[in-house]
Amino acid sequence: MLLAAKEKRAENIDIIIGLVETHGRKETAALLQGLEVLPPKQIDYRGAVLTEFDIDAALKRKPSIIVVDELAHTNAPGSRHPKRWQDIDELLEAGIDVYTALNVQHLESLNDDIGQIAGIRVWETIPDTVFEEANEVELVDLPPDELLDRLKDGKVYIAEQAEEAAKHFFRKGNLIALRELALRQTAYRVDAQMLDYRENHFIRDVWQVNERILVCIGPNPLSERLVRAGKRFATSLRAEWLVLYVETPELQRLPAEKRDGILRILRLAEQLGAETATLSAPKMSSAIIRYAYERNVTKIVMGKPSRRGWRRMLLGSIVDDLISQAHNINIYLLGTPRADSTKAELSLYRRNSLPGLSKRNASLSKNRYGYLWAIVITLVNTGLGYLMLDRFALANLMMVFLLGVVFIATRFGHGPSILASCLGVLMFDLLFVPPYFSFTVADSQYLFTLLAMLTVAMVISHLMANVRSQAKVAGHRERRATVLYAMSKELTASQSEDEIVRTAVKHFYTEFGSKKRYFIYRCE
Repeated sequence: MLLAAKEKRAENIDIIIGLVETHGRKETAALLQGLEVLPPKQIDYRGAVLTEFDIDAALKRKPSIIVVDELAHTNAPGSRHPKRWQDIDELLEAGIDVYTALNVQHLESLNDDIGQIAGIRVWETIPDTVFEEANEVELVDLPPDELLDRLKDGKVYIAEQAEEAAKHFFRKGNLIALRELALRQTAYRVDAQMLDYRENHFIRDVWQVNERILVCIGPNPLSERLVRAGKRFATSLRAEWLVLYVETPELQRLPAEKRDGILRILRLAEQLGAETATLSAPKMSSAIIRYAYERNVTKIVMGKPSRRGWRRMLLGSIVDDLISQAHNINIYLLGTPRADSTKAELSLYRRNSLPGLSKRNASLSKNRYGYLWAIVITLVNTGLGYLMLDRFALANLMMVFLLGVVFIATRFGHGPSILASCLGVLMFDLLFVPPYFSFTVADSQYLFTLLAMLTVAMVISHLMANVRSQAKVAGHRERRATVLYAMSKELTASQSEDEIVRTAVKHFYTEFGSKKRYFIYRCE
């Protein structure tokens, strides 16, 4: 930092030294020559005089750049802020750029891991957000042996402190582990910058700079095996891994048992260390490819296609779509087990599903009145068509039946609309196509008309049911976001445990219709 400060000084940039801890190093103190150094603040604490960074003097001086050492330092009692990183936040808000230094063991998220590795708990830490919000991060890296040599020469601490440090925290094994953690943190930051650059420049090609594995799951018993295989794969490659579930309109109509099974698998993936995501899209393969390119995924893990033979040739498969469209991404397929193993996994999958999370959706999907309405609307359309028979062409009568299919699809979903489509074609053939009151067709052109009518009705039924399902899901998500926002807002304003409990119970009661009963346990 001091060498960088000298370079900025040579460029006539207003830079000063706010605070530098030399730890008795003559080489470090010599680098301060020629730089403006801000006098430290003297604080009396229990009969001792402590020196701290003088934030008020820095704000009054207001340079372009200020150097403040030891970001994780805890300020002496009586200072304006308890932590030095909070002082730096105030400097940044005042428009002053800051050069500061940080050791990897001071990151809060790594505190437990480093304590386990080194056997020493590091008490001075900073939130990871402070590190993430830095405009630039420069890694100062040395091989462990060279760092130990500097320690022996008194270039890190004075002789007495250096000897004690070498026996405890500065052991070679600890330094190797700390070096790897520092390199990884820097790599994660560079990777995030690369993803931002790709997004800002609309780059969709995969850059093979870092292994990232995407595991695609669905509502089947193979999903749990896919998650566990993805975990082993990511561990062997030391790679980041993601688990994705794409909810298509067909999957939105799954029974509650299978939907709850998906939630269980996603929760398992999170427990194993994966980042999970759920997307809604009309086509699964397109959503997977788009997400893979956005996250710069290099490998996709999924199950083998379930379709075989002519069904796969006619209907295709997600795997075939990915292989043809996912360029520069490797596809790995997990084989399906034997039939007896599949049955055992299916029964286990059903037993482990979370009970009762989607009863409202299940009751709506099993609405029997929709089929009754399909019959009623078809009869009504038949009556209207019979009244219009002498004054309108058959093509216009077909529109009446198709309008009924649209109505049923938007109100009651896929099943009733299919019934309305089939009944409409049958009634149209029976009453409006010669010979009347017979399902036979005298003219072959009417056969084409009936086939076209059935096809159009089925397509309209499918599209309208999908729109209806997606609208319901969007409304549910909007309502859930609104409820969570209102609950978090009230919890933020809560001042005591009693208020927190009452707020939570009130929202649970509103959302789930539960009884307002709660107990408060206190630990004195």
